[in-house]
Amino acid sequence: MSNIAIRVENLSKRYRIGQYVGSGAQYKTLRESLTNAVSAPLRWLRQTGDGRRKTDAPSPASRPRSSVPGQPSTDGFIWALRDVSFEVKQGEVLGIIGRNGAGKSTLLKVLSRITEPTEGGAELKGRVGSLLEVGTGFHPELTGRENIYLSGAILGMTRKEIDRKFDEIVDFSGVEKFIDTPVKRYSSGMRVRLGFAVAAHLEPEILLIDEVLAVGDVAFQKKCLGKMGDVAREGRTVLFVSHNMGAVQQLCTRAILLNEGTVLLDDLPRTVVGEYLTIGLRQTGERVWPDMNQAPGDEVARLRAVRVLDRHGKVCTNFDVRDPVSIEMEYWVLRNPECLNVSFYFHNERGEIIFISRNASTDSPPGDRKQSVGLYRSTCHIPPDFLNDRQVYVMAALTSETEVHTIQRDAVMFNVGDAMDPKGVRGNYQDEWPAAAVRPRLQWTTKRSPLELG
Repeated sequence: MSNIAIRVENLSKRYRIGQYVGSGAQYKTLRESLTNAVSAPLRWLRQTGDGRRKTDAPSPASRPRSSVPGQPSTDGFIWALRDVSFEVKQGEVLGIIGRNGAGKSTLLKVLSRITEPTEGGAELKGRVGSLLEVGTGFHPELTGRENIYLSGAILGMTRKEIDRKFDEIVDFSGVEKFIDTPVKRYSSGMRVRLGFAVAAHLEPEILLIDEVLAVGDVAFQKKCLGKMGDVAREGRTVLFVSHNMGAVQQLCTRAILLNEGTVLLDDLPRTVVGEYLTIGLRQTGERVWPDMNQAPGDEVARLRAVRVLDRHGKVCTNFDVRDPVSIEMEYWVLRNPECLNVSFYFHNERGEIIFISRNASTDSPPGDRKQSVGLYRSTCHIPPDFLNDRQVYVMAALTSETEVHTIQRDAVMFNVGDAMDPKGVRGNYQDEWPAAAVRPRLQWTTKRSPLELG
């Protein structure tokens, strides 16, 4: 009997750019929508004798093809995935990494039967639990309790099986006080906690997890990573999409690097993460969104640019440990007035936070920092002799006191090198500097004690 849990063969997914309504398109009634929702799983799911669930693309027809995956074709289509093939053994934990837009989430949506492939197919052996977005699969009008039982029923579990796991799920999620409250009244953090608890505890043979752990607080993220380790040790198959390189290397036995919709590398996690970071070194130290309507953000504020600047105000990606570094954000304020916080999260190649800085002043109340409608520029200045020699990745966030307007992971990056100058912080120390997060120049004093020896 084959021990392959997931087999993906020449999988491709194409999207039309913009909205398309064909001549035969029409709005459906509520009854038609409900009928389609009920019958869709039966149409999508074809059960074979060995328990495999298979998704194939529609019969190939003459389709326009883009010469470059991940880039629009000349007729208004874009290929999010192109000829992706791989196998995952039962009990294997596969990490899927890549930059934003590489096709990671699209791949999981195809495997979860949320969307159909354009070409190729995939086979999954066993029950599949998915956590792709906050509260995926939850009905907003149902309570947390009812959604737990609904999710279990969708996975094919009996009521007794769900009863046996119910208390453990609620305890893990930490939402026991609100378990009989409709999910539509949950915060995003509550929904993701309950969603992860359901996906991890209802014992699907295959668990698909997208980058959702970043929504929870730090304590819950650690709890989730610990639970994922337990799931892996229990022999279940896990596909884990994450930007946390440390978690990928810690939890996964194998990793795949997606780049512009294609598999660039399939190898051990350390090797794949290293290649991903090498690609990162070729990135620019500047990202610009010139069109305000297309820029990341919302009706309150939008990003225009994020840049890494040298001491002369020029975009730069390579610095010496003795150089100052500036990170600049340009952003539009669209609602008058607003009190916005600009935050930069600096992390290393393993996804570990080095430090965080934000423009909010602790010695002035928020009301004194309100901004009128317009274009603004905020700059974080990092002094010389502060950073250690390493690659530094910067996540940029634009928030207000109660809202997150946009977060751009790995918005820019830069490299810090060490010229081994004895006039710097290292002095006459000639060996490799310890792998500390920072290397600050601090004030020291040394005085002779008045006490004599003896």
